[in-house]
Amino acid sequence: MKNIEQELLPFNRSRFLNSEHKLTYIGSGEIGGKAHGLANINHIILNELDREKFKGIEISIPAMTIIRTDVFDAFMKSNNLHDIAYSDLPDDRIAHAFQKADLPFEILGDLRALIAQVNTPLAVRSSSMLEDAMHEPFAGIYGTKMTPNNQPDTATRFNKLVEAIKYVYATTFFKSAKDYMKATTHNIGDEKMAVIIQEVIGKRFNDRFYPELSGVGRSHNYYAFGNADPKDGIVNLALGLGKTIVDGGFTWSYCPAYPKADPPFNSVNEMLKNTQTEFWSVNMGKAPAYDPVKETEYLVKESIIVAEEDKTLRYVASTLDAHSGRIIMGVGRPGPRLLNFAPLLRLNEVPLNDLLVDLLDVGEKNEGVPVEIEFAMTFSDAGPHKFGFLQIRPMAVSSDIITIEEDEMMGEKVLVSSEMVLGNGKTEIIKDIIYVRRDQFDVLKTHQIASDLEKINQTLLNDKCPYLLIGFGRWGTSDATAGIPVNWGQISGAKAIVEVSIASVNFEQSQGSHFFHNVTGFGVFYFSVPYEMADSVDWQWIDSFDAVNETQTVRHVRLPEPLLIKVDGRTGTGVILKNKP
Repeated sequence: MKNIEQELLPFNRSRFLNSEHKLTYIGSGEIGGKAHGLANINHIILNELDREKFKGIEISIPAMTIIRTDVFDAFMKSNNLHDIAYSDLPDDRIAHAFQKADLPFEILGDLRALIAQVNTPLAVRSSSMLEDAMHEPFAGIYGTKMTPNNQPDTATRFNKLVEAIKYVYATTFFKSAKDYMKATTHNIGDEKMAVIIQEVIGKRFNDRFYPELSGVGRSHNYYAFGNADPKDGIVNLALGLGKTIVDGGFTWSYCPAYPKADPPFNSVNEMLKNTQTEFWSVNMGKAPAYDPVKETEYLVKESIIVAEEDKTLRYVASTLDAHSGRIIMGVGRPGPRLLNFAPLLRLNEVPLNDLLVDLLDVGEKNEGVPVEIEFAMTFSDAGPHKFGFLQIRPMAVSSDIITIEEDEMMGEKVLVSSEMVLGNGKTEIIKDIIYVRRDQFDVLKTHQIASDLEKINQTLLNDKCPYLLIGFGRWGTSDATAGIPVNWGQISGAKAIVEVSIASVNFEQSQGSHFFHNVTGFGVFYFSVPYEMADSVDWQWIDSFDAVNETQTVRHVRLPEPLLIKVDGRTGTGVILKNKP
């Protein structure tokens, strides 16, 4: 990554936050991985992207100010927070202790000057020293706090900004971050936190503020389908704030090389079952209950029926025609809405896909490796559409050549095989299997499953025993009815993961979330077994071993010999083979 910090300017109290100077800082020290990525994006937009091709789109990063790491160090030291931060106290106790502490006096004047000039929603985001590294990514581990910033008095807006900064600082020491850290070569004492104060991309619609489109794009796709090649990449799109994507919610996935090709659904009904039906926005209306230690304090989740009332489905939705059973582009007639972004991808009414292809290309050339980008967009009939480039991070993609013969994919030696596997490589070190019990799986028990997994994961982490994890539905989803809502720290010892689709949790596989960025960053193999192949997993063989540890929902067994796991990233095929003594 280029040394582009010289493009940052010190914060000037007389200069409006979103002036031509998009990048400013407060304090001294480091700016952290996420801020460095944003500075790099700004450099790409200004110097390497051919913006003449996209005259109808205003392309930029949101204006931001970075509070550098020395401020974090001073905050921790002056308030004697290290003992409680490194303790095993629950997250809310740590968060409340941080809220009671005082930010360094010398930055308060700058924060007051900033907030006095800005009345649009702000996102306060983490930018730690370890964030967005390629092989040990910390994507989604720390908090982001959004504030509507629309209170009439400056004092209230200032207080809400200060609360948000303290919240982000506190998340450095939350349990999920500590658990995640144990799976890396670092310890919590290595971490230092910078904070980004950034405009939220979007527009106000009644009491909601949100972008009409958010997205995550990857220049390498481990789940290539149809005629696509892994190097053609993948994009996930959603209505509203990007929280839907990073939380593993329902999104529209497509390959930038074939934007008109639908994902491989079996039917229109299956497509409708997997469409986005809710979206996130910033609450601009009645103030919610005071809760400064809650990340979603000022966020609200609404039905897309509300978005239709806001008239924000123009570029993102199509309609099921009840008489013909066909999907009709647009929202000009009544019927169930499908968020397939057809006006953009099929009609090219706005050249979004062409822009994403160019951004992924120049981003990959700039980083020297495949990249993942985050973005948001608003549309306008009167002026230019606005595209906000929110993040770029490198992806870890193995270059090993792995060959799997057709006859290896079946037979009594096979524990699991799939043609939808994320990753590339081979391993023969895993002797432990943790799996969700089929007879006990219930979508009403998924939070309990996550809790049970966390305890066994901790034991195996302490013993330095990598393991294979098998369960049902999506791993890492925020929707407990679609799979198992673990965070990465709860299963961080897993080196191979299997998701099995069954009748109660049969959804399209997702890889648009921070969870999946961590899967790829740590080189974890991720097998997806479709509904029609669920019985191909050799459950009887796993059940034949005595349990090392067992709960009502989860079972842990240890094999006499390690498994052989092989994944061919070129074809997306993979197999887990039993090694007999």
